[in-house]
Amino acid sequence: MALHPLHTLVEQLKAQPIIFIGGKGGVGKTTTAAALASYYASQQQKTLIVSTDPAHSLGDVLNTQLNNAKTAISPYLDAIELNPDVIVDEHFAQVERTIKSYANPDMMPKIREHLRLSKSAPGAQEAAMLESMCQHLVEAADAGYEHIIFDTAPTGHTLRLLVLPEMMGAWTDGLLAQQRRQAKLRSVATHLDSHNQKSSQTDSAQKNDVANPFAAKKSDRWEQAVSVLEKRKELFRQAGLLLHDRTQTAIVLVMTADVLPLAETTRAIEQLENSKLTPAAIVINQLITPTQSDEFWRRRAERQQQLMQDIEENFFKYPLYPIYLQQTDVRGTEALSALLE
Repeated sequence: MALHPLHTLVEQLKAQPIIFIGGKGGVGKTTTAAALASYYASQQQKTLIVSTDPAHSLGDVLNTQLNNAKTAISPYLDAIELNPDVIVDEHFAQVERTIKSYANPDMMPKIREHLRLSKSAPGAQEAAMLESMCQHLVEAADAGYEHIIFDTAPTGHTLRLLVLPEMMGAWTDGLLAQQRRQAKLRSVATHLDSHNQKSSQTDSAQKNDVANPFAAKKSDRWEQAVSVLEKRKELFRQAGLLLHDRTQTAIVLVMTADVLPLAETTRAIEQLENSKLTPAAIVINQLITPTQSDEFWRRRAERQQQLMQDIEENFFKYPLYPIYLQQTDVRGTEALSALLE
């Protein structure tokens, strides 16, 4: 299968509102993502690029200081570098506010300590990052963006994020089922509380609230907690639908013509296909033109050409796009956009 001209990648993806760029670390994911975003912005298509990579190299590529808030790069390009630590802190602060609305105040010190320790639990950072990504996903269209491009962390992280919406949805369903069981207990407790009030008029409303933890006032607070979970479940559901809709989402894998990236890309494609998330294209970065006068570079080019045969054979189902090694670093929106022209 012959390599496609790079500018046709732009044409292939121009109708895709959501583009995920993934691949092994160090293969040029950020440059590829930033080049696509810069090109679409140069065509006056409002674009948002979001980096989920803790390495924070997107700001370096765009020559702009980025943070967890949206930064305007140009009239048609906005960029965000999601900071996992900030997102986790915000996520757990929201959890604490929700719990505080119905928990006994005396329990809050223990709850805060539990939440502090939970920040370091396996998956906590990913779950918080996922929720932030899902919010950007579902809000992008309402914000008027024609493209939202995710520059993701190395492959394993990307794969977990792509399959997490379904997992988190199932987990939230479990919490809601538990809440429904609690609601039945509250209903019985409220009925008993009403009966006790009739038999003893001396009991004040405040005493009833203390004696019965499921009184009406607390029932309202539980409903607030359930509402938070329902909204979260709906957020994951919408994001999951978007990720699995090929008319909405394209996954582009970036690799180099080397043994390890080839092996990792092969595994990534298998996992994506198993999750019914078929890649839209593969970019082979840092290719060397075969005609080299220097012996070292000539041998490198020959080795790449041998591996390209394996790449074309293994990934024959997918469009392959080459990016040749540049003499200098590609930085700034103009240079990035020119890379795809």
